Amino acid sequence: MNQLWKAAGAAAWGAASLGGLQPFLDETAREKIEALCPGAGTVLVAAFPYYAGDRPGNLSLYSRGEDYHRVLRRRLGQVCQALEARYPGHAFVPGADSSPVPELAAAVLSGVGRVGRNGLLFVPPYGSYVFLGTVLTDLEVPPTAPLAGSPCPKGCRACIKACPTRALTERGCDVAVCLSEVTQKKGALTETEAAHIKKSPTVWGCDLCQRACPLNRDAALSPLPEFRENLLDSLTLDDLEGMSNKAFRKKYGDRAFAWRGIGPLVRNLRLKEENVSW
Repeated sequence: MNQLWKAAGAAAWGAASLGGLQPFLDETAREKIEALCPGAGTVLVAAFPYYAGDRPGNLSLYSRGEDYHRVLRRRLGQVCQALEARYPGHAFVPGADSSPVPELAAAVLSGVGRVGRNGLLFVPPYGSYVFLGTVLTDLEVPPTAPLAGSPCPKGCRACIKACPTRALTERGCDVAVCLSEVTQKKGALTETEAAHIKKSPTVWGCDLCQRACPLNRDAALSPLPEFRENLLDSLTLDDLEGMSNKAFRKKYGDRAFAWRGIGPLVRNLRLKEENVSW
């Protein structure tokens, strides 16, 4: 199975028992998992690196290449097709960000990586610049062991200090306050939220906690062409002004920032423009 994941571009993979994930599943999630893959007992988890270098731009690094949902579905599909041929009669159901499976918990339990203070999974040599994908299966796969300890240097609080909204604390991340979440929020913003966007180097997402992390200082570049080629580093108001949502999706629908539509980006770009001193 190692070769299958390597061929699909995974930096690391593991297997977790669904039984071990029960504390992270509510009744709705359990029902969805059973509907997707009746009799599922194992979750295969893989990490796919996306770092293309710390290039200047106003879009979060994760969103500059092809939409990772599309990329992971394709690459996970490749693995599932090979597994179906190897284990006929068994089901293999891929999931990328929209699965009821708690991806991060499964990745930790299966030893794919370790979670840092920024709440993200670290997978050497790619740091925390990885996407997670899962495969639900009714095939019995021996669980892989979790990794011990924290990846973070002792006493390091670089990510917490770098967080502009104070969403990150020693207790974890308050997602509702996270700047990445705020940039993607639809509709009106509070004065505080608007002020954070005006000061932010990005109009979509936030990389500040990752860029501040010493473990990411020498992160290896992704070998995956979807995340290394045809990159879009920035957007301007001129790019979007007057464009309909339909036209926006037609032009940018293959990018991860397109899922919310044009509204949040135009709003954020206008806020940034208001903040410019002429």
